Amino acid sequence: ILLAEEVRDREVVAISVAGAFRKGKSFLMDFMLRYMYNHASEQWLGDAEEPLTGFSWRGGSERETTGIQIWSEVFLVDKPDGRKVAVLLMDTQGTFDSQSTLRDSATVFALSTMISSMQVYNISQNVQEDDLQHLQLFTEYGRLAMEETFLKPFQSMIFLVRDWSFPYEFPYGQEGGMKFLEKRLKVKNQHEELQNVRKHIHSCFTNISCFLMPHPGLKVATNPHFDGRIKEIDGEFINNLKILVPWLLSPRNIDVKEINGSKITCRGLVEYFKAYIKIYQGEELPHPKSMLQATAEANNLAAVAAAKDLYNKKMEEVCGGDRPFLAPSELQARHGVIREEALQVFRGVKKMGGEEFSRRYLQQLEGEIDEVFVQYIKHNDSKNIFHAARTPATLFVVIFVMYVAAGITGFVGVDIIASLCNMILGLALITLCTWAYIRYSGEYRELGAVIDQVAGFTLSPSFVSMIFKIIAQRVKILPYRDDLFCSLKFSAVYKEQYL
Repeated sequence: ILLAEEVRDREVVAISVAGAFRKGKSFLMDFMLRYMYNHASEQWLGDAEEPLTGFSWRGGSERETTGIQIWSEVFLVDKPDGRKVAVLLMDTQGTFDSQSTLRDSATVFALSTMISSMQVYNISQNVQEDDLQHLQLFTEYGRLAMEETFLKPFQSMIFLVRDWSFPYEFPYGQEGGMKFLEKRLKVKNQHEELQNVRKHIHSCFTNISCFLMPHPGLKVATNPHFDGRIKEIDGEFINNLKILVPWLLSPRNIDVKEINGSKITCRGLVEYFKAYIKIYQGEELPHPKSMLQATAEANNLAAVAAAKDLYNKKMEEVCGGDRPFLAPSELQARHGVIREEALQVFRGVKKMGGEEFSRRYLQQLEGEIDEVFVQYIKHNDSKNIFHAARTPATLFVVIFVMYVAAGITGFVGVDIIASLCNMILGLALITLCTWAYIRYSGEYRELGAVIDQVAGFTLSPSFVSMIFKIIAQRVKILPYRDDLFCSLKFSAVYKEQYL
């Protein structure tokens, strides 16, 4: 989903809904999906008779969603400044159900909070002290992260209070919600533990807001066959839903995911998913330092991926599949320039962990770029018509030379050498036919590669130099043979007189 061509390099907005189980999270997410598909229309809620579809949901007392579910489509949205960003919607398993351990609930909540740029904390009826204490599980990570980067680790937290029963104290909507939340999170003469919870929540989130929603009505709560039709939902709930969803998802309000002050792309978010899932695979909840370490690793890996992507794109423009053969010296020069650009991209990304921590990822990037360059060299060489014809040309030369050598040595009576030349000629001819079959059929490619390597070595300066040295040494030590000289002279006179 996140690595699709059209979205992987887009900045990502990750919106998740988390909270206790059976409190209507998936129900809300499906209305958010309707808005994303129909936001251009004022009638985005659809027909009053239309069942609600999207993320799986149902009424009842047993859980429906398990784990973290990501909608299969990433939505592209134009921000007011002209940027096109990718919007990702995530539904999460309800916390503290009868089938999950404390670790399961904490893991899901932690992952969704760390991955999302906007976390909707779905709460029923009121913001109670235990709701705030559930957030405290992650405040230690936030404190450590701030010591490292001096930035707040999380972005937007929206307290969504469902089934709000006191509109006469604080009216439904955002305005009433903000007044209510301000009072609830105010640090005053409480116990020190309660004060610390509130201080940490304020220090860990860049934006904190609240929205109060009315109850959807008795038909929704008590009808076992309710399928989400708008006509069965209380009118006051619908009116506030028309305010809530556009407020959450309007291009002006959505926040691009940031870590350590750097905006994250869809490709980068994949690295964070991998890193976080890895540390949560153990039996115990990870220590906050482990979470910080995973974030730093993913941060550096995302920078490596961005730099490699730049290198590959620019090298494709230089010597990609549709580009002509490039002189090796020119290819080397262009590689050097593009390689340095890619390294600058890596260095320019804000990274966690410090310079020493990032150095090994820089070395990893350099090694991977050099490995990719070797492949580009081979790809470029394959476009050289002379390189492609090297093997058959070499074999033809061997066949021709052996044919001439066999004729000359046979003519002068050196039959052993003539037989050896004929044998080499036959082997070269068989090798040529084998090579042609491999190229035509695509079979036995390993054997074809060996033939190409031998042919390349045969034409290499080192091999030719070695042959000449051997010949020179043989000539120097070859004794003068009167009988051979006389035999050659007699043969020449005989042929001149009688043939």
